[in-house]
Amino acid sequence: MATTEHPPSRLRAWMLEGLSDMGRSGGLTGPHAEPEPPHKGQRWWRVMCLTGVDYFSTLGYQPGIAALAAGLLSPIATVVLVIVTLAGALPVYRRVAQESPHGEGSIAMLERLLSFWQGKLFVLTLLGFAATDFLITITLSAADASTHLVENPHLTSLLQGHQMLITLLLVALLGAVFLKGFLEAIGVAVALVGIYLGLNVVVVISGLWHVLTAEHVVTDWTTALTAQHGNVFVMIGVALIVFPKLALGLSGFETGVAVMPHVRGDEGDTEERPTGRIRDTRKLLTTAAVIMSCFLITTSFITTLLIPAQEFKPGGKANGRALAYLAHEYLGNIFGTVYDVSTIAILWFAGASAMAGLLNLMPRYLPRYGMAPHWARAVRPMVIVFILIAFLVTWLFDANVDKQGSAYATGVLVLISSAAIAVTIAAHKANQRGWTIAFSVIAAVFLYTTVVNVIERPDGVKIGACFIAGIMLVSLLSRLARAFELRVTSVTMDPMAERFVRDMASRKIRFIANEPDQRDKAEYRDKIEQIRADNDMPEQEDFVFVEVKVKDPSEFESCLTVHGEVLHNRYRVLTVESASIPNGLAALLLHVRDMTGRIPHIFFEWTEGNPFANFLRFFLFGQGEVAPVTREVLREAEPNRARRPRVHTG
Repeated sequence: MATTEHPPSRLRAWMLEGLSDMGRSGGLTGPHAEPEPPHKGQRWWRVMCLTGVDYFSTLGYQPGIAALAAGLLSPIATVVLVIVTLAGALPVYRRVAQESPHGEGSIAMLERLLSFWQGKLFVLTLLGFAATDFLITITLSAADASTHLVENPHLTSLLQGHQMLITLLLVALLGAVFLKGFLEAIGVAVALVGIYLGLNVVVVISGLWHVLTAEHVVTDWTTALTAQHGNVFVMIGVALIVFPKLALGLSGFETGVAVMPHVRGDEGDTEERPTGRIRDTRKLLTTAAVIMSCFLITTSFITTLLIPAQEFKPGGKANGRALAYLAHEYLGNIFGTVYDVSTIAILWFAGASAMAGLLNLMPRYLPRYGMAPHWARAVRPMVIVFILIAFLVTWLFDANVDKQGSAYATGVLVLISSAAIAVTIAAHKANQRGWTIAFSVIAAVFLYTTVVNVIERPDGVKIGACFIAGIMLVSLLSRLARAFELRVTSVTMDPMAERFVRDMASRKIRFIANEPDQRDKAEYRDKIEQIRADNDMPEQEDFVFVEVKVKDPSEFESCLTVHGEVLHNRYRVLTVESASIPNGLAALLLHVRDMTGRIPHIFFEWTEGNPFANFLRFFLFGQGEVAPVTREVLREAEPNRARRPRVHTG
């Protein structure tokens, strides 16, 4: 009785829409669609707004966090932060843009430096901190948006006590938008950033006017500062110590290089040499850093001088919304409400930018490592996974901005530190001694900042460790579940190898799997005699040897290159390069079957040793219990037994 294949359900088809397009070389898999065709991207300043919704939106909570962390020293500590930004993070990421112009970022730079499993585990660790950064951006931004909503004078009585529910609704709305499809992101970002920065200019000018016209404000601040810290050198020293707590002001650089594929560049750019794209991305990074630095200094100054210290604390009217407090206080509730709406919009959109970062970053690595199921290449299932995690994080942190600050800062600092190390190594390899020294100093500064932040606020690294552990656990389980996939993307045979196969096709196609040792005449003669004896085969049967050279066994997918040669004027040998011996052999057998229309046979000898230990050798090193694993790979790849290549073991 013939069986009828049922088409996939509409829900499944919708969820996995675009799956076949995911993970292509150089392609984005995120919700901002595929990168624009060559030379038809967006102007750099427009793309800057896309990364700016993450970077600039931190003004919604950064001045308040700075005031809580540094108190009266907030403006001085912010100046230190700006110096670190302009003299440290900016040069680092300008170099990252040059070294990784297709949006892979510093993680890809470090991935190229390490091979084997240590490289994969290192990348998974960085992905854990990147996930911390992006996911906390989503939850923290939503929490701060709900704070602006709840604290608005017109809505306080109605929404007070519902911040958790509002935050969850904002996160859910973000997920719903991504499930629907997130197009025209850059156009929306330009409008939001333009309006938000314009309103902030008004607030800053108003704040500076009140500071300058009320002379006692500056006098009171300097008097209190001197009484608290003594002299300028002590102030600078304390500011250097506390500035790591202000690290949220460094966010946005990793997103800045991630959006590089959207930058138009020059007409003469190619994917191999996108000179114009690199130049314009550097303009993007520099302009964003300068704009943000001006706002950081001025906003920390006016908020510290004009807002009472108790209002910054949890429960205070300026907690998580210092600039909104000034907007209502000095420009009236109507302007303040407009400012609140703008802030809520850009904070919510910052979560969208972070979601885009996650959806662009994770499919670049995990499916390629075999450490995620196939559906992880599609946008919608990943959106659901990330939104559920965001719900959990929001609930664990009680939708509180201050509680999430440490985890956010840790993720940001680890990524920037890794980028600084990556460009230091790149400069060293390019024999650029001056840049090597400069980047080494920058890397040391960021490593110090990261260590201090971790020591003072260990919750951040704990959250990061949870993300890392989760990613590694899921990745290893997925790799185990997919261990018996074919995992070969293509097979290429040289003319000699094709000649061997076509010659055998006129008779029976018989291969002998051989683990090469000395490759002398005796090795091949003894191997043939052993196979004939084990399988009780007549003398006249001829064979072709197959030897697999294992490349990096930690790679999941690979291309198969088959080279044919005649050794000792008698023995025909096919040499195969693959990440795994069983997968390489299975791919070769299926290719030979399709090439000749004949069913090939392959002969093994049993592997000595414990089967479980041999399986671990296969999982980690691509070899071990070769015969049964080859047969299992063939069984999964070809369900029709009549068409399946034959495996013989003696």
